[in-house]
Amino acid sequence: MDFSLTPDQQQIRDAIFKLCEPFDDDYWLKKDKAGGFPEDFYKAVADQGWLGIAMPESVGGAGLGITEAALMMQAISESGGGMSGASAVHLNIFGLNPVVVFGTEDQKTRMLPPLIRGEDKACFAVTEPDAGLNTTGLKTFAERKSDRYIVRGQKIWITTAQVASKMLLLARTTPYDELTKKTDGLSLFYTDFDRSKVEVREIPKMGRSAVDSNMLFFDGLEIPVENRIGAEGKGFQQILHGLNPERILIAAEAIGLGRAALRKASAYARERVVFGRPIGQNQGIQHPLAKCWAELEAANLMTFKAASLYDNGKECGAEANAAKYLAAEAAFHACETAILTHGGMGYAKEYHVERYMRESWIPRIAPVSMQLILSFIAEKVLGQPKSY
Repeated sequence: MDFSLTPDQQQIRDAIFKLCEPFDDDYWLKKDKAGGFPEDFYKAVADQGWLGIAMPESVGGAGLGITEAALMMQAISESGGGMSGASAVHLNIFGLNPVVVFGTEDQKTRMLPPLIRGEDKACFAVTEPDAGLNTTGLKTFAERKSDRYIVRGQKIWITTAQVASKMLLLARTTPYDELTKKTDGLSLFYTDFDRSKVEVREIPKMGRSAVDSNMLFFDGLEIPVENRIGAEGKGFQQILHGLNPERILIAAEAIGLGRAALRKASAYARERVVFGRPIGQNQGIQHPLAKCWAELEAANLMTFKAASLYDNGKECGAEANAAKYLAAEAAFHACETAILTHGGMGYAKEYHVERYMRESWIPRIAPVSMQLILSFIAEKVLGQPKSY
């Protein structure tokens, strides 16, 4: 059992770190203060072909696995981009997997190449104010009228809706009270983002100002039937194909963020002299930093175990969820320890670790809560009764 990276995988990490060199901590600090999508960073990633790392070669992608995609996203985060850098390209990497799996050849040819080239930006419109993680309770309705659907409803916490030209939308096509199976009745669409029919309101938030989060209000959005992915009413089953890859990528990004924080803290501990000695010589500083390293490495092993299982077509639900849980907690602890290591200066923006700390809440909360992950593992792995 070999846990080392292959030469090709190491080359991916090296190439991403090199790409990220111009987009250093100061770049992301400015973005954090001013907001606004990192267009130049996005373009650099697209121009070098990285947006299609896990897409089929037949549509212009690299045809690699989630393992390689996770290495890429981890390196973006670890370089100092954190969740801001990762979230700028996150959806492109895994979000259109349902199109790859369930789309027609015409849909794949029409939808995927512009996304890979960076010509289209997409947002993923699933979550609703009254549904949260209860996806089968979605209310946004797409009514079929001849050769198109008319959409009305609301979505919340939709990333990059301010800049998106396309939308992957999950909407109800059969009233809930007419269903015999609650996971049916939802349909998946990939369509143009028509802003004359969709109002977008940005949500001011604690961190990751460079990548927007929004509420969407649909009032008569028209979607041609040819933009429905797969069979009507089977959208819930289709998005399940993207859940495990998303958890794996989020885990990799969280580990990258934790490593960035640990790197800053370790450097500061070596340089900061108090009472005539570097503070890193004190075990009260050393031990928390060492514990963070151990936690991040353990989470990393679970993350790439899950990625390997997925790429080999094996069941990985428990591992992907556990990876997301462990990585989020390890990243949070690393960012907290980085602030405490810096002392008062950890609270200052110029040292960057306070920004990391604010972003470390994202993988703890999204795309699924810690508590629901533990309930899932208790049920699926440990045989306990379903609790939700």
